[in-house]
Amino acid sequence: MNDPFGKALSDGETASGESGKSGFSVKRLLPLAVLAAAMVLFFVFDLHTYISFEALKTHRMAVLDYYAAHQLLTVLMFGAAYTVVVALSIPGAIWMTLLAGFVFGTSLGAVIVVLAATLGSLIVFLAARYAIGDLLYKKAGPFVRRMEEGFRKNAFSYLMFLRLVPLFPFWLVNLVPAFLNVSATAFVVATVLGIAPATVVFASVGNGLGAVLDRGGSPDLTIVFEPHIMGPLLGLALLALVPVALRKFKERRTGDANDG
Repeated sequence: MNDPFGKALSDGETASGESGKSGFSVKRLLPLAVLAAAMVLFFVFDLHTYISFEALKTHRMAVLDYYAAHQLLTVLMFGAAYTVVVALSIPGAIWMTLLAGFVFGTSLGAVIVVLAATLGSLIVFLAARYAIGDLLYKKAGPFVRRMEEGFRKNAFSYLMFLRLVPLFPFWLVNLVPAFLNVSATAFVVATVLGIAPATVVFASVGNGLGAVLDRGGSPDLTIVFEPHIMGPLLGLALLALVPVALRKFKERRTGDANDG
């Protein structure tokens, strides 16, 4: 039985869900073009200046006051803003995560961030796969095809590993699965579960941000690399690779039995 999290598109199906069509249309680049244009506008209008430590210090009390008066609207607006930042791959989402913990508390803040980050990641993933995913697949050589096959078989495990270890650029982990024919289901589930632990850590830092700023200090963003936090994250990451090891062991035993 195939792993439902490892299921991807069949060989005869394109990334856009069309079967048997090999033509490439420029209009398929529209999703990526829209994201690129939005990113340019984001910087043209200096919106990126609102995603920084200085902006967090300056506006934290105003955000708290607005949240006290409009709780649901604040949650929805913040979630939408976080989704846009992730979808456009704008640097600085870490400050928004701290703000989420500061305004909403560790638990609610982490939930909002995980859901918004996952939605933003899915937008990038689908846009990239729809635009050029199957074109790259057709142009790929034997090595890339073998890598794609191995990644697809263990998509959920590999994605969990990449998400749990905070050493890989978030935007890159959004794009690579799109080009390796990974299913959207595996992508979403692995993203939610994979980013949750680190998100809780940073949201908890944000939860205590008020006292830190009142002392004139700054939040310690390296906390995730401390042994008592990085150790469990690495342990979970290695645990995520156990199914890969078991699959390879089983395949090797089956191969040896067939040879015998």
